[in-house]
Amino acid sequence: MKTEKKFLGQPFGLKTLFMTEMWERFSYYGMKAILLYYMWHLISTGDLDITKATAASIMAIYASMVYLSGVVGGFIADRILGQRRTVFWGGVLIMFGHIALALPFGSTAMFVSMILIVLGTGLLKPNVSSMVGSLYEGEGNNSSRDAGFSIFVFGINLGSFISPLLVGWTQENVGFHAGFSLAAIGMFFGLVQYHFGGKHLHEDSKYAPDPLQEEEVKPLIVKIVLGIIFFALVVVLMNLMGWNSLQNYVNLLTIVAIILPISYFVLMTTSAKVTKEERSRVFSYIPLFLAAVLFWAIEEQGSIVLATFAAERVDTSWFPAAWFQSLNPLFIMLYTPFFAWLWVKWQKNQPSSPMKFAIGLMFTGASFLLMALPGTLFGTSGHVSPLWLVGSWALVIVGEMLISPVGLSVTTKLAPKAFMSQMMSMWFLASSAGSALNAQLVTLYSSDNEVAYFTWFGLASVALGILLVFLVPRIKRLMVGVN
Repeated sequence: MKTEKKFLGQPFGLKTLFMTEMWERFSYYGMKAILLYYMWHLISTGDLDITKATAASIMAIYASMVYLSGVVGGFIADRILGQRRTVFWGGVLIMFGHIALALPFGSTAMFVSMILIVLGTGLLKPNVSSMVGSLYEGEGNNSSRDAGFSIFVFGINLGSFISPLLVGWTQENVGFHAGFSLAAIGMFFGLVQYHFGGKHLHEDSKYAPDPLQEEEVKPLIVKIVLGIIFFALVVVLMNLMGWNSLQNYVNLLTIVAIILPISYFVLMTTSAKVTKEERSRVFSYIPLFLAAVLFWAIEEQGSIVLATFAAERVDTSWFPAAWFQSLNPLFIMLYTPFFAWLWVKWQKNQPSSPMKFAIGLMFTGASFLLMALPGTLFGTSGHVSPLWLVGSWALVIVGEMLISPVGLSVTTKLAPKAFMSQMMSMWFLASSAGSALNAQLVTLYSSDNEVAYFTWFGLASVALGILLVFLVPRIKRLMVGVN
């Protein structure tokens, strides 16, 4: 009998998905590492007539829309194209989005790029993660699933680590557009890898698990048209009332990003396609979702508030400020082997997924409480040691290791069969909602209120972590046997 080929002890299809996501994240985080600074550059040249606070808000809502679009990607994969083709066409859109940024057409090209990357990431991101989950079908609560997702997240962060170093150096020495071109090249490599490695993936990923029926097409088209008309009317009304600044549109998208996950939970808990047991598991997912929202609200500020802190409060005369963006994935790569080994070794009596979330939130809050110290000790007007940023990322990534791969894994376990990809989209909606909140909150950050800003965010995360500890028994009962 032929032995099944393995990748680091996992199903070999994990290698294809590992490499695909590595290159996609290379392109995304390379671009993201210099995008805020690029907006500052456009402001300084007069090409972009906004404040730095609005630029920070745009960065946050951009991240929110990237994750929000996963809902569309999940639906298209589940009902129309299947996961494999959806991922490929998502990668194509992402590549063209980076190409737009690489062209010297200023703010116009930047906003075109944002639209393309939002749509492309929505198609690609949730479906790659769902395909990882499908590699472990039939294994129940086998801890190798958590280990597999930890390895997958390591691949994500390998690309995320390399890209700010290369793109940041290129931007500093050659220019912004040369840096963005590296992101486009990275996505091209990801598409090539995905195409040739597809033979190792499940055949089921080629087909929609719940294909759209003929009688459903017309109602769907009507709903899409009505949605577009409603959104257009809202925009027209905003313009008539004079609410037509970029910040006003950011506020509108913030509302959308918060309402959408609420409506999605209602849809899944009331659907006739969801069994009683599956419905209970969806209810158990709600407090984990809320915890993830706060976690991502803090973690996603790394490319906004901490990037601003790096550029303004740390002496970066001897290296690009964008290099700090590599600290996040660096610590994930350092921690991943340990956590992957820990979940396999600690098969019995290890903390449940909700308890891991609770502990993760406490570490996340501690990372911001640490950032309140340099302003408290030395004031907020001069430069401080870069080690404060290093320490903050070291703490928040412990939180990420307890929440991100575990959250990806538990999402696939708790997902109703008819909503598999769309449930994975819900995990990314947590990031979307967190970033949407950031779009309002990051505008409050300045050196004047630096200490209070980090302190209150940190305390809120620690407090929610403690509350979640007390909710763990109730959540575990609702999970109906899933750990």
